[in-house]
Amino acid sequence: MAETDTRTPRERYRAQVRAEVKQHAWEQIATAGASALSLNAIAKRMGLSGPALYRYFANRDELITELIRDAYRSLADTVRATAAAGSGADPAALAHALRDWALADPHRYLLIYGTPVPGYHAPDDVTAIASEIMATLLDACAALPDDRPAPPAAPITRFEAHIERHRAWAADHPAPPAALRRALAFWTRLHGVLSLELAGHFTGMRFDPALLFEAEVADLTR
Repeated sequence: MAETDTRTPRERYRAQVRAEVKQHAWEQIATAGASALSLNAIAKRMGLSGPALYRYFANRDELITELIRDAYRSLADTVRATAAAGSGADPAALAHALRDWALADPHRYLLIYGTPVPGYHAPDDVTAIASEIMATLLDACAALPDDRPAPPAAPITRFEAHIERHRAWAADHPAPPAALRRALAFWTRLHGVLSLELAGHFTGMRFDPALLFEAEVADLTR
């Protein structure tokens, strides 16, 4: 049975206008980057006055926050669905889901993982959504066998000891040091490849970025 929309006509209209504003904002970002985002320019495109548009978004930062929140929520839902589709979170499946999501809308990816917007600071609730993505990756890495020798137990590396003491980025996830290390390796190496690919740095090198990504995933899951 379809859900009944309980919003008032005024609320539905407001949601519609906000959605249209965000669509125009994405078009601006695709053309000139997030740092050039202008509510006044969007208002002009929509045939509204600047003050009229500010009734829907108080300022540029509020609009950027909405765009970033939407992007993180979309990616969080994607990785969660990928994990749920299998018998559990699989790092390789999550990696390919991330790349597919990024290639589907590069500007959305670059807004959250590219160059920070000068003067902008994301609120805590946006950071919390990003933590959901990392938590799914940590689940996957914690489920993998440790790649070090069996007993006698291999000593914890210096870096593992360091991140065990500085694990705020992992929130309250109970992953052991080896899983923390592997999750960070996934995160940094795969985002490094994706960021270079989406920024066009591989264009003149004449190799297939998909095969490079696949090789990195294979190396990380070996």
